[in-house]
Amino acid sequence: MNDLNSFDSLIPKPRDEIISMNAYSAPLENRRNLLRLDFNENTLGPSIKVLNALKNIKLNEIAVYPEYSLLKKTLYEDYFESKRIKINQIGIFNGADAAINAIFNSFGQKNQFFLTTNPTFGYYAPCAEMRGMKTVTSSYLGSEFLFPIKDFEAKIKQYNPKIVFICNPNNPTGSVLSAKKIIELANLNKNSLIVVDELYEKFLGDSVIPIIDFEKTKNIVILQSLSKTAGLAGLRMGFAFGNNKVIEYIKKVTGPYDVNSFAVIASIAAIKDKSYIENYVRKVLHSRDWIKQKFESNNIKTHFSGGNYFLLWPNLEPQVLEKKMRERGILIRSMAKKKDLDKCLRVSIGTKEQMQIFWENYNYLDSYNN
Repeated sequence: MNDLNSFDSLIPKPRDEIISMNAYSAPLENRRNLLRLDFNENTLGPSIKVLNALKNIKLNEIAVYPEYSLLKKTLYEDYFESKRIKINQIGIFNGADAAINAIFNSFGQKNQFFLTTNPTFGYYAPCAEMRGMKTVTSSYLGSEFLFPIKDFEAKIKQYNPKIVFICNPNNPTGSVLSAKKIIELANLNKNSLIVVDELYEKFLGDSVIPIIDFEKTKNIVILQSLSKTAGLAGLRMGFAFGNNKVIEYIKKVTGPYDVNSFAVIASIAAIKDKSYIENYVRKVLHSRDWIKQKFESNNIKTHFSGGNYFLLWPNLEPQVLEKKMRERGILIRSMAKKKDLDKCLRVSIGTKEQMQIFWENYNYLDSYNN
């Protein structure tokens, strides 16, 4: 019996979609003071300039409701290297997850189609389910997890999806689709909203931002955040970039003060300290080369592509290795519930020193059981 049925007489009944949906859940507790290679966060923490900015917050800045104009101005002036996004083309959210939810709130309709790839980030599908949308997916191709472009194009034409999500680079496979091809997909069907999740684009991705004109291509929204590079995952800061009318509709369904003042102040400091972000990305890419070579020289099956993570097929059962590594203070993540990935783990890439710690422990635990 459904647990809810036994309480029907005690509580109001939620929507049918909520009863039947598979909620997104992640093991977020008891992770502090461990080597966090499970959720693709910045593994060092934010810039010292961010910490100083937070320490210097005045009492009246806490007492007053948050203001966002200075952060938008900073995004306009300092966030992108090659171009400027107009202030009215910028949406600020309580993390990229909140932007995803708001997009489905604004554009998702019951019995309409939602298209994405599989496997991909697990939060998209529940957002579609809770709006009563029908989910259609395309699977990645072969051992290199290539983007299924022909099948994706065919499904855009066949299903006329209201919302399309492309995680680029894809989490967890790292698959990268070119920015040019994404714009071509958007032009296939102007009635489909193409959402490009670019949270990992700094790590060997191909951002749409440098080539997009939101006045010409009005049905693309791009998501980014400061969790993976700037180390602000705990403060929750996400951005949506798109045509001003689309951003206006998405913001209609959010609260007036969803993003707190601490996150705003920290984000301004992080964006202004570009050298810290660039240096962290360089460290990750350097250690990526190092750990990849270790696996290759030992003939261990892995998959490296875009993103600050890789897939690993261990000798031990993934859940067993995950548990044993945690006992040694290292967090990695089993992909047991992901399509085509049930025998593998996803490992985030930190600094070289962190990956050396990972390698020593992994090599002992998995090689010992050969």
